[in-house]
Amino acid sequence: MATATAVTPRPTTRRTAKARSVTVTDPALVRRAVKAAALGNAMEWFDFGVYSYIAVTLGKVFFPSGNPTAQLLSTFGAFAAAFLVRPLGGMVFGPLGDRIGRQKVLAVTMIMMAAGTFAIGLIPSYSVIGVGAPLLLLAARLVQGFSTGGEYAGASTFIAEYAPDKKRGFFGSWLEFGTLAGYIGGAGLVTLMTALLSSEDLLSWGWRIPFLIAGPMGIIGLYLRMRLEETPAFAAQLEKAEARPKVPLRDMVAGQWKALLICMGLVLVFNVTDYMLLSYMPSYLTSELKYDETHGLLVVLGVMALMMIVQPFAGALTDRIGRRPVIAAGCAGFLLLSVPALLLIRQGSLLAVGLGMAALGLLLVCFTAAMPAALPALFPTRVRYGSLSIGFNVSVSLFGGTTPLVVTALIGATGNMMMPAYYMMAAAVVGGFAVWRMSESAGRPLPGSAPSVEGS
Repeated sequence: MATATAVTPRPTTRRTAKARSVTVTDPALVRRAVKAAALGNAMEWFDFGVYSYIAVTLGKVFFPSGNPTAQLLSTFGAFAAAFLVRPLGGMVFGPLGDRIGRQKVLAVTMIMMAAGTFAIGLIPSYSVIGVGAPLLLLAARLVQGFSTGGEYAGASTFIAEYAPDKKRGFFGSWLEFGTLAGYIGGAGLVTLMTALLSSEDLLSWGWRIPFLIAGPMGIIGLYLRMRLEETPAFAAQLEKAEARPKVPLRDMVAGQWKALLICMGLVLVFNVTDYMLLSYMPSYLTSELKYDETHGLLVVLGVMALMMIVQPFAGALTDRIGRRPVIAAGCAGFLLLSVPALLLIRQGSLLAVGLGMAALGLLLVCFTAAMPAALPALFPTRVRYGSLSIGFNVSVSLFGGTTPLVVTALIGATGNMMMPAYYMMAAAVVGGFAVWRMSESAGRPLPGSAPSVEGS
């Protein structure tokens, strides 16, 4: 079969007897694209790791003294507020990415993410400026949330459109490898600071250090993203169009409503379990179970390191057996094992907590390995960035980012410490239904794109 000669911004192709072009990918260019996309995700989750692991300290810095539970709820409230504007960011950046290109929009989101995170490290405490402190924290979180609205959908689309069809799962899995690396970097830094600094120093100035690191990280990420070319799929779309494509927002929603519902269901189970394990559990161990803070942080870091090791292999597995079986296994696992895992965690011993957290972490890998390839394959090229941004961010805003706040409130209202397990089980049911309705995409071209094969 005749093939395209190279991956370029405007790839040239030759036609077969069936008039179907094939794109031959440049392995070096694919690796560069994966690194640049994954770094943005790493930076986003560096912030999440820092925020989650230092939530108790942030509550004391930015909110009035009093009930520790109220301070923690206020901190998670500011955390969740950023997710309220994520759909707005998705509605702006998604359609823009389908019109002017994925690479340009991803450069903008990188700048905004870095600026928002860096700004948090400069905000005076509540004891200095009073109510202005939580308001400025909220403003910085809203900037982060707005930019993040275009980040994950754009990064996963970018990798999916660069990767060859038979390795899309493997290359996509590195996006979530970046997530885990960023989270471990942020959480590990907080853990190190907690061990080395006194409580007074951490509360006075130490908490600022992780947020200020975002500035240099953002410059590096922007440099990597600016050096990339546009994806072959988008370049081919531009070549076919007489002008810059402009798809009305209603076409991205009403025209894709079935795929959007499946997307939202998959994102719900993915993000509820993700935020439960990576964002909520550190505070659950410390605040609810009165577990030793340093040991609790180290256990979660160990689980994430285990997930990083497994992640690329699980991504390659989705290329061999399909995305649906892997995601379905994760849903079934959370439905059956959430309660036993949480009961183990509640035993309190280091071994029991480690085993329970490791079980949840390995189940989560079923989602982190498969979703970056499965979600972009739900939508055609002309609306992929926009539709995925809308579906992903609406679901994350309603269910994912609110997980720590909702579960903390449920425990406070009911006194039932098993609420995290029940919440994950409910999410698994929704995710299982979405898997049942989705089509298998492993080894197949993206909708609206030519087949893509790996070059030598």
